[in-house]
Amino acid sequence: MEIKHPVGGRILTGPFLFFLTLFLIGAYFTTKRFMFGIGAVSNMNDGYPWGIWIALDVVVGTALACGGYTMALLTYACNRMEYHPLVRPALLTSLFGYTLAGASVMIDIGRYWQAYNIILPWHANLHSVMFEVALCIGCYCMVLWIEFVPTVLEKVKADQLLKKLNRYLFVFIALGILLPTMHQSSLGTMMLMAGHKLSPLWRTGFLPLLFLLTALIIGFAVVIYESLYSSVAFKLPPETPILSKLATITFWCLLLFMVIRIEDVNLRGYMPLAFNGSFVSNMFLLENTLLLGALLLLMYPGNRKSPRLLFLAATLLLLGAGLYRFNTYITGFDPGTGWQYFPSAAEIFITLGIVSLEILGYMWCVKKLPILSAHHAPSVSNS
Repeated sequence: MEIKHPVGGRILTGPFLFFLTLFLIGAYFTTKRFMFGIGAVSNMNDGYPWGIWIALDVVVGTALACGGYTMALLTYACNRMEYHPLVRPALLTSLFGYTLAGASVMIDIGRYWQAYNIILPWHANLHSVMFEVALCIGCYCMVLWIEFVPTVLEKVKADQLLKKLNRYLFVFIALGILLPTMHQSSLGTMMLMAGHKLSPLWRTGFLPLLFLLTALIIGFAVVIYESLYSSVAFKLPPETPILSKLATITFWCLLLFMVIRIEDVNLRGYMPLAFNGSFVSNMFLLENTLLLGALLLLMYPGNRKSPRLLFLAATLLLLGAGLYRFNTYITGFDPGTGWQYFPSAAEIFITLGIVSLEILGYMWCVKKLPILSAHHAPSVSNS
């Protein structure tokens, strides 16, 4: 029987205080944004109506939070229960990732006090892909919190309530698979609206499929990354056998993505643009070089059994697939002559603050709540 157990150990460690400091700096600039308006902290303009808070925190951030989605898809939809030990840690990262991505949208939109209108049916625009994305992400955040409730009930030993909740949990698991499938592909659909303003290196009718595939690739990669990092940080034995199997699935998803991505650009006749020496073309090459490096590492079954090489492959995947999404929304987007955008220091610190809050939440939860498997013997950790 699979048993979870808190890792234990001190909360106020060196890494915790470091991320707490970053969070407090981000909180300062966030407070300034709400007191003096978005122009006081951001370099966004009419040409670039969204900056890193959307491109990084939402578009890349929700993909990084897809560990829960991919594990639910694999474990429950594909009935591969051997991956179940990875579900709860992945759910925790998804919970913080999606919730804080939603919070970053509230920082980004100008009239945040009108955000409640999205849940009013008479204001709904059913033809808007942006409406679908917003509604799906909002609903998925709620689903994630409900899926996380059993962890808290186990902690407080509310067995009867846990038993009742488990009877209906399959409904929320099904929603937890459906909703990300919808909005992750729709994040790609959104950039189809950019038309000729998006570089042909990224503009394609395959955008919805490519965004869905990157959600799967990043989701699998972040589970591998998080598991290996937790093993080192909390002095736990690595889950190499199960991660090796997961890496095999990741390899085939990545191969499919790379074939579609490269062949699509090549068959449309835009491959020469990738070698014209411009900043945009160099970012295209960097993105694909990172992904190709991960593909070559995962190609050999022996590499998938090495924790070091698995960690390196997961890192390359996170950087490459994350850069693909960032390039689609920022680097490859050209609104016309005269418009420029580079994030301000305040924007960067707010993003770092959001990421830091997610890491702080993860640190606290794995030490205080039954998240990791019990075969990982609880140990006092300074991480």
